[in-house]
Amino acid sequence: MRPASLKECSRKVLCMAKPMSPRPIDSTSAIQMNDSNSDLGEQFTFAMGEFDASFPKGYRYAKNHMWATPSPDQSAATGDAHCVWRFGLSAYAVRLLQDVYFLDWIVEAGTPLTARKTIGSIESKKAESDLFSPIAGELIVINADALDEPSVINASPYVDGWLIEIRGNTSEENLLSSDAYAEHLNEAWEVAQRTIKGQANH
Repeated sequence: MRPASLKECSRKVLCMAKPMSPRPIDSTSAIQMNDSNSDLGEQFTFAMGEFDASFPKGYRYAKNHMWATPSPDQSAATGDAHCVWRFGLSAYAVRLLQDVYFLDWIVEAGTPLTARKTIGSIESKKAESDLFSPIAGELIVINADALDEPSVINASPYVDGWLIEIRGNTSEENLLSSDAYAEHLNEAWEVAQRTIKGQANH
């Protein structure tokens, strides 16, 4: 897998372990997500204004709004303590970004990662944002399909639009259960709404 060069321009940090910096949500350009419910199992929804975002209950979630699930390929795992985890952007992050069209990585397979390490960036019509590692571990693989065609993140964030796989250990502190993430969404959305209202008044 190849790393891409980091674009030399200013970034508005969005996918990190603190509240996002959202832009006003355009209700006329709803993102059509095509992930099959049968693939994802039971889900819970969260209302983002007029839009309902869906989240698989069987997944775990980082506070930077990345989902996590064990990779289908555990050949690189090193026992129970170091599972290979697959990560992607949750519907909350995709909805705030709106229409992702560019993805850039500054790391490659085999890179050791610390939690919250800058690993790349993502651009959409609403924001340009840095991406951070959700856990510590070793980067195993980058999804080349999403790198070549980032729009798959909009259409299939939980299946085809996954981003990376990391081998590492986790805890309830760095990967939340779906119930804990739902509580985190309430806090994050309150901050997002205040930010959006503040931007609208300027």
